[in-house]
Amino acid sequence: MKEIKYEEAVKQLEDIVKQLENGELDLDDMSSELKKAQQLIKICKDRLTKTDEEIKKILENK
Repeated sequence: MKEIKYEEAVKQLEDIVKQLENGELDLDDMSSELKKAQQLIKICKDRLTKTDEEIKKILENK
């Protein structure tokens, strides 16, 4: 998956959830969208972890 911004990853996750809630996905689409969601969640978690570490470093240096 190409590099995307955190906000875009969250938006894509929200879109997937809406499709699931509305029953808009057939079984094949659901499988591929859930795999995509897993990748997006990992991107978000990694980005949040990196940001948290950067903030901690900044606070430690004050």
